[in-house]
Amino acid sequence: MSSASATAGPSRRHSQFRPCIDLHQGVVKQIVGGTLDLTSVEEKELKTNFVAANPSSYYAKLYRDNGLTGGHVIKLGPNNDDAAKEALRAWPNGLQVGGGITGDNALDWLELGAEKVIVTSYLFPDARLSLERLEALSRKVGKERLVVDISCRRREKGWVVAMNGWKTLTDTYVTRETITLISQHTSELLIHAADVEGLCQGIDEDLVRSLGEWCSIPCTYAGGAKELGDLELVDRLSGGQVDLTFGSALDIFGGKGVGFDELVQVDKRMKEMSRGAV
Repeated sequence: MSSASATAGPSRRHSQFRPCIDLHQGVVKQIVGGTLDLTSVEEKELKTNFVAANPSSYYAKLYRDNGLTGGHVIKLGPNNDDAAKEALRAWPNGLQVGGGITGDNALDWLELGAEKVIVTSYLFPDARLSLERLEALSRKVGKERLVVDISCRRREKGWVVAMNGWKTLTDTYVTRETITLISQHTSELLIHAADVEGLCQGIDEDLVRSLGEWCSIPCTYAGGAKELGDLELVDRLSGGQVDLTFGSALDIFGGKGVGFDELVQVDKRMKEMSRGAV
């Protein structure tokens, strides 16, 4: 039995695994987040950990068959729509979709089979948070089908929301006040810690701890997870308020730190303990 199941008690919700399908130029990839630059056509600094031979539908079916709900498909730049649609066809209403989501196309993606749409850059015209856009989009698609991505980069005064492949810093810090405001209009939050994304060198523990204190709605953290024990670590730091995405460390993405089959079993136990707390 893993340490996660041995130490986690039955008295509260427990952190769970949220799977991902990251798409770049139509292919499933794992990328070092800090090297992605969607403002540049050439992307000279891009560092890639893994390029899949299997299509997006392979991973969608894998997650579906293992009951891994709440996963996200992220389109990193152009030329990813077809691959995203393929994943949705493999698991209709089973995956969230983000990347290039706007007020004009959000409903289209829901009609194509997305469980929810994930939005970031559209909410930050000129790198400034537009509450008007957030409220309008929430009304249009329904709060229950909207996820706001406030992925961020760490700076001296805290974590700054970043857009355009995490290269452009906005005017908004990830704080209790920001999360409280945004949570009024969305069903979930997705937060990539861009500085550690894809490095497999450990999660941003301070950020996870803060999210556990600040979030009152479902929240998924991604970035730096390197070993199976990180799910237990996130559970402990956040009090079970924050879920965790594993990417480059997973063996299905060429990683060596986390076995997918073992992670599925640990995730099942965490979910069982969470149900016992209800």
